[in-house]
Amino acid sequence: MSETFSNRRERIDRVRARAWALQVLYRWEAGGSGGSNLRDALVETTATRLVSPRRLPYVRLLLGTVDENLEEIDARLRRSLDNWRMERLSAIDRGVLRLATAELLYLEQIPPKVAIQEAVRLAEQYGGPESPRFVNGVLDALYRRMTTDLGG
Repeated sequence: MSETFSNRRERIDRVRARAWALQVLYRWEAGGSGGSNLRDALVETTATRLVSPRRLPYVRLLLGTVDENLEEIDARLRRSLDNWRMERLSAIDRGVLRLATAELLYLEQIPPKVAIQEAVRLAEQYGGPESPRFVNGVLDALYRRMTTDLGG
């Protein structure tokens, strides 16, 4: 048996938590993102949608990480975007990239390859036809730059 039921359940919960976090990011951006923070958008979302209590801790962790580090996350993404501006990206692609970058930079418990793979899956599920390849390319460039900066 390659993985236990609890590990499998945990992995599925993280996958679904990422989808919830993306929805909250989308809601936050659609609301103008100026007047509220991501925690407010999460409260609004959970007031009208039923999010599994098992998934909420990871949703909160992801969104809190993005909220606290948005400037650095966006700066790193900008450096990895070839011939694109953040403002030109779709809200979904921007959200997927922000979530994955938060995992890559700040959540050491998530292996980098997993963060990138899950971002590509989110892009496949919610983005446009070019989103998966685009997201993969941007995150691959960001990850390569990270490992180069760390000297390894």
